[in-house]
Amino acid sequence: MKILTIIVSYNFMPWIDKCLGSMIHSEYPTDILVLDNDSQDDTVKAVRERYPQVALIENHANLGFGKANNIGIIYAIEQGYDAVLLLNEDAWLDPGTLGHLAWASEKFPEYGIISPIHLTGKGNNIEKGFATYTGLIDLNNRPDGSIVETPFIDAAIWFIRLDVLKKTGLFAPIFYHYGEDKDLCNRMAYYHYKVGYVPSVFGYHDREFRKSTYAHFIRSERVYHLSEYTNINYSFGKAFGMGVLAVVKKVIMSLVHGKGKDALSYMVMAWKLLMKTRKVIQARDISRHVNLNNYKS
Repeated sequence: MKILTIIVSYNFMPWIDKCLGSMIHSEYPTDILVLDNDSQDDTVKAVRERYPQVALIENHANLGFGKANNIGIIYAIEQGYDAVLLLNEDAWLDPGTLGHLAWASEKFPEYGIISPIHLTGKGNNIEKGFATYTGLIDLNNRPDGSIVETPFIDAAIWFIRLDVLKKTGLFAPIFYHYGEDKDLCNRMAYYHYKVGYVPSVFGYHDREFRKSTYAHFIRSERVYHLSEYTNINYSFGKAFGMGVLAVVKKVIMSLVHGKGKDALSYMVMAWKLLMKTRKVIQARDISRHVNLNNYKS
């Protein structure tokens, strides 16, 4: 299986050696493509000088996560790769992990997205987000079996065959950063693919240092409801209810409980979602009638 590892970078220097080093020393061979979103540090220089075997595409603006990954995925399709590993800049793998993911993808073709267990950057615990999404909280009590189905895994470490992406489409352009992975997981279900992880292998996602703020909470709420609005597993009426009307309900509940700040935040969110209705309809249509030209910038 010919695999391209795609890494979207923005100020990559804190993780560059762990991330790129892990893929260069992978026991299963992979080519590596870095798409740099106009880093303001020495990322581009470091990739060119220290990692000449790594292909580099410089985007002279921050295109966001989905759009930059789409450039890499289309490149992989055009160059005849069989699969891609989408790897966050702040993530890395054990040497044997990629081979197990490739094996699982061939053994279980019904799985569209496959990931390892995500550990923290220190490797001493299961990464909090992964634990939340999968329900796996104890490394000593991992599920039996070669692969475990779960509704969602964040796109820090995704292995996907390109024949799958040709059917489901790529990351929806309506999402800039965050939410695009939830939307693509929704489409995996629509096209009858599963999402899962291999419980015998590990990757690392170094984000435990990030502090949760009110702004982060509101952003996560916004992208969640946008992903519900674009969810093609729902009729448009149900999607409108889960996207816009659910936020209106949160406005009302915030007012009832005297949470004026929350009420204002949700009012703005509901208005912005409503204003995106035309683009949401377009995104839903693109997701139902896949044409790779719709994902080219």
